[in-house]
Amino acid sequence: MNYRPRIMDTVIKKKLKSSGAVLIEGPKWCGKTTTASEIAKSELKLGNPDALERAKMLMLGGVGNLLDGAAPRLIDEWQNIPTLWDAVRSEVDNRNKMGQFILTGSAVPVNSRDIKHSGVGRFAWVKMRPMSLYESGDSDGSVSLADLFAGKKISGENPLRLRDLAFAVCRGGFPSFLLIRNKADQLSISREYLEAVIHSDLARLDGVKRSPEYIRKLLRSYARFQGEQAALTEIKKDMGGITGESPNINTVVSYHDALKKIFVVEDVPAWNPNLRSKTAIRTSDTRYFVDPSLATAALGTEPDGLMQDLNTFGFVFETLCMRDIRVYADALGGRVSRYRDSNGLECDAVIHLPNGKYGLVQMKLGGSEEEIEDAVAKMDNLAGIVDETREKGPAFRMVLVGVEKYAYRREDGVYVVPVGCLRP
Repeated sequence: MNYRPRIMDTVIKKKLKSSGAVLIEGPKWCGKTTTASEIAKSELKLGNPDALERAKMLMLGGVGNLLDGAAPRLIDEWQNIPTLWDAVRSEVDNRNKMGQFILTGSAVPVNSRDIKHSGVGRFAWVKMRPMSLYESGDSDGSVSLADLFAGKKISGENPLRLRDLAFAVCRGGFPSFLLIRNKADQLSISREYLEAVIHSDLARLDGVKRSPEYIRKLLRSYARFQGEQAALTEIKKDMGGITGESPNINTVVSYHDALKKIFVVEDVPAWNPNLRSKTAIRTSDTRYFVDPSLATAALGTEPDGLMQDLNTFGFVFETLCMRDIRVYADALGGRVSRYRDSNGLECDAVIHLPNGKYGLVQMKLGGSEEEIEDAVAKMDNLAGIVDETREKGPAFRMVLVGVEKYAYRREDGVYVVPVGCLRP
């Protein structure tokens, strides 16, 4: 299979020019190794048990034996030998050159005592996620997020219809679907992914034995609370169902932390702007899976089920949008947060750039006039309470929609953009 370019390709290459090593983190199967291999000149892969044993044998002659090779040298799944972190840091210092190593990992190392240095000044970090719609070829990329920040005019015609979106949500962005021609078989990827999480991945993380039943319940409850600032106590209660049988809260917290470490869930932090009023801002993170297909797999639904349940479809559509705008924001050096206050005012996403500019985003599966007007009113209300003597107003306001036919800018300056048109 020919390599499918990723948005992070350019980001990684840029960071290699200014750092001795680049660490690529993210969920398994999202393409970290494939992308890194395209850039690397030599590689050491530690994900395979046999390769890992051979590497440990080579270490008997000194850890430097694992670092020899043309730069940038890829060390894949480095966390399987945590001492490599300090070895790479030291080697970067010795060589005194940029772009020497690329490390990839799909889990945060548990035993921090094996790592003596933070890596600050030697390592740059890159977060890689499953493919966005633009990377998978589902979005035509006719509208650039960078152009929105620049206030440019836009145009585009949405290539996706409602059923297309339902399929894209359930298929997800894990690149292995590119190897599978049959669409029905592509839908099995996320189900297999969650089964691996339940039965092996969490145990491999730290050797702790966890209940597959509780993991499954937690994933399902998480899917029901996606897009909400739900406390883990609420999720615990939901896990009990009708019988009320659920693990204690400490267990739920530890399981949730483990899922974060292997990048299955990726919550969105709250935005805390300077406001004119003393409105209480809700500071809890908003619950999301790293890919919408994991939510549909946890719920046990497929495209036909979403078409018959537009309420659930709307929630998982938001997860898809959040995945994509995070990928696009990363490409611009930005970050994403969410706003909600005690008065019920909320903004689905706030995209921040390093220069201080930010954009407000509301997500709507449908593109009806009523839905768009509601979204615009919320963004106007939020922009109206920001104290512009201490915080600039938004660079743009966008309604990110699912099934609207065209991308356009309204007379009031608000952009209406189908997710099937968006790119960085």
